[in-house]
Amino acid sequence: MLKRNLWKIAASLFMLGWAIFALLPVKDIPFQDYVRSHATAKNDEFNKIVDQAVAMKANGAAPSTYVAMKRLSVQQKIDLSQYFPSLPLEETLKNVSKRNDILLKYLLDSSKARLQLGLDLVGGVGFTLEADLGDKTAGYDNETADKEKLSKAIEIISARINSFGVSEPMIRAVGRNRIEVQLPNINTKDNPEVLNEVKKPARLDFRMVYPFERPEQASGQIPPGYEIKSYEHDLQDGTEVSEEYFVKRIPEMTGDGIAYSTVQQDSYGNPQIGIRFTPAGHKRFAEVTKEIAASGDANHLGMLAVVLDGSLCSVASVKEEIDSDQAVIEGHFTQREAFTLANDLNNPLDLPLVVKSQFEVGPSLAADAVTSGVRASVIGLAVVSAFMITFYTTGGLVSVITLGVNLIIILGVMANIGATMTLPGLAGIVLTIGMAVDANILIFERMREELATGKSLSTANQTGFAKALMTIIDAHIVQLIICAIMIWLGTGPIRGFGVTLAIGVLSTMFSVLITAHLIMELLIDSGFLKKFSMRHLLKAIHIDFVRFGVPAAAGSFLLVLIGLGVVFYQGNKIFGIDFSGGDVVTLQYKQHLEVGVIRQVADDAKVGDINVSYENALGGGGEQLKVETPEGRSQILVDALQKTHPEAAYSKVGEEHVGASIGREILYNAARAIGASMLVILLYIAFRFEFGFGVGAMVSILHDIAMTIGIFVLFGHKFSAPMVAAILCIAGYSINETVVVFDRIREELKLNPTGSLKDIINSAINKVFARTIMTSSTTFLAALSLYLFGNGVLSDISFTFLVGIVTSTFSAIFIASQIFYWWHKGDRKHVEAHSDVAPKYEWTGSSKASR
Repeated sequence: MLKRNLWKIAASLFMLGWAIFALLPVKDIPFQDYVRSHATAKNDEFNKIVDQAVAMKANGAAPSTYVAMKRLSVQQKIDLSQYFPSLPLEETLKNVSKRNDILLKYLLDSSKARLQLGLDLVGGVGFTLEADLGDKTAGYDNETADKEKLSKAIEIISARINSFGVSEPMIRAVGRNRIEVQLPNINTKDNPEVLNEVKKPARLDFRMVYPFERPEQASGQIPPGYEIKSYEHDLQDGTEVSEEYFVKRIPEMTGDGIAYSTVQQDSYGNPQIGIRFTPAGHKRFAEVTKEIAASGDANHLGMLAVVLDGSLCSVASVKEEIDSDQAVIEGHFTQREAFTLANDLNNPLDLPLVVKSQFEVGPSLAADAVTSGVRASVIGLAVVSAFMITFYTTGGLVSVITLGVNLIIILGVMANIGATMTLPGLAGIVLTIGMAVDANILIFERMREELATGKSLSTANQTGFAKALMTIIDAHIVQLIICAIMIWLGTGPIRGFGVTLAIGVLSTMFSVLITAHLIMELLIDSGFLKKFSMRHLLKAIHIDFVRFGVPAAAGSFLLVLIGLGVVFYQGNKIFGIDFSGGDVVTLQYKQHLEVGVIRQVADDAKVGDINVSYENALGGGGEQLKVETPEGRSQILVDALQKTHPEAAYSKVGEEHVGASIGREILYNAARAIGASMLVILLYIAFRFEFGFGVGAMVSILHDIAMTIGIFVLFGHKFSAPMVAAILCIAGYSINETVVVFDRIREELKLNPTGSLKDIINSAINKVFARTIMTSSTTFLAALSLYLFGNGVLSDISFTFLVGIVTSTFSAIFIASQIFYWWHKGDRKHVEAHSDVAPKYEWTGSSKASR
């Protein structure tokens, strides 16, 4: 027994140990404490530097200890790497400033908890920028040029953000011309210029270099009007070197005069930079090069520096005036340096970046979200655990243990890949709790059936697991497909939700199919577990489900039509801030004002239509006011409320701005995601089962999505990006329930070769009805805890789950199987005629059977 299960033991222990290690440290360590404890040389000297940095932060001279140490290292020319000789910094990295930046960023990242929290859980600032990429093609096709420009823009923005000391910022391209930025633990109160600093146009300058001596030759004397700048570049052997120059502070010319630049080759095949100027740029560059060429002498050629955002990018000699609309920058460039410089000259940030959306989450709002979210999750876990232990005793306890393993693996994987935990992600994990025990229930119910036939506990365990295996795999593969589509086509919270859910699906398969099965085998085969007690939620039933299929489906689709009618009637009113565009502001207060009073204030201030809601934070923090306003009008409303009702003491704790174009893009991507999901599910189910099953599954999912949307709107909820993710998740859950029914229908077709299709479907549904209710109950309980004890987006997502779980259970029985029945005209001969392979029956050994 032990030898047979040795690989399972090793795999389970390895995954659990790896996940725990990946989560360490679990909390942020103050930066000053972390660097003190990890310095391994000249500790007393280093501690004095840290003390200075702490004092700078305390005096307001720097926003953080990290930034203070960065500034001190520059001002005092300190090489911080000497205090950390054990860290693997590149020996060839000669530039001290660059080495310090790399070291401090590494130490900052290392001091943070491995599992990073999103803005909604830790607070911070987020915004989406749109770049006008213009028509500077630099000799490339437009798509390649746009990618190059956007990539360079992200590189520049990243360099700017690193100066704020933000650990784990998120900076990524969205589409062809947008950049999404999220800065946790940053606020506009302490950093009011953070957005302007990030999006300001990059400054590209052509400056004169002092030709007669270098800084190392000047004995500390700097020529008037010049400053010292370092130029890092690669030699042909790949070694990185750093040189210092005296560079003029005031530029002779800016990048406005460049039309575009390309990488060329000289007569020896060495790379150089070709430039084409605008007419005005041509004239000015001729004047500049003439002046620079005349600044040197026979032994010292004049030199031109190219400076981007204050950093020296290139230094080139100028022998004579360049009077042409084209120019070449010669230098000892590697191919990579040449392309980098060409991109600098075609810099995408030389055109303004437009803010398409912006939001800020205050620390109090984030703390409240953490409290309520964690409480809801813990309660959900406790309720599901109690349910499982009540109905499955020892098996329920095993499922709870493996559920703990599952959660640790999920969090460990998220920490390891750098995924960020957000509120929608937390909801996804809670949903995973419910869906994880579903797989255990499928196995336990199969064991119940095997035990009822008189088989031993060991045989029932092995046979029940084997019979449930492919059902579990099929259901989880389809969920993974939907997660992949969310990640592929989704943006923001939709993509994050998909990542979290995909990790949960994979972790569930591992913990249930390997760890849980391992524990059950050890308990049973060792003789420790001699009896497996299971209670019934429902007794065996014998209902003609096919007979009730038509009225049930008709009533259900009538409700769907009513819901969709309300959706079309309300039009754009059903869309929240993510889709319609506008502002949403969250306020704390000391005195409660009626909604009518707030609306009157908005009318008097000419704010426009607003939506007002009060949210109770059951986890702590008290009630908060959330108001949606037209775009750019939120601050007007806040000022009006503070002025007309000072007794309420309103204070802003969170704000979000979203342009309508962002909303349209989210909606378009959501529609694409749903369409792609339907197509892939149809193909997969048709491949794994049969085409009629695929049609039934697709219609069932469309029914569940439409029903969920209709009920969601009927209850007054509004659509946001997390809601789209939740609805896509419902598609995954719906197919999970449907696959259970389909798998049993397929099995009944093999076991009952003479039964009619109607009898086969009724028999299959009656046999799985009890466990379908059991599996949906656990997921329902997990979602219910989120709805009752969560707030804000958790409540909205969990409401979607609750509706979707009910509709998915209903549709698996009354929609999917009925569509399959109607598709084949109620004739099992039609099913077998359209199957890829004729069914085989183990007792006959024949490839054909009588019908």
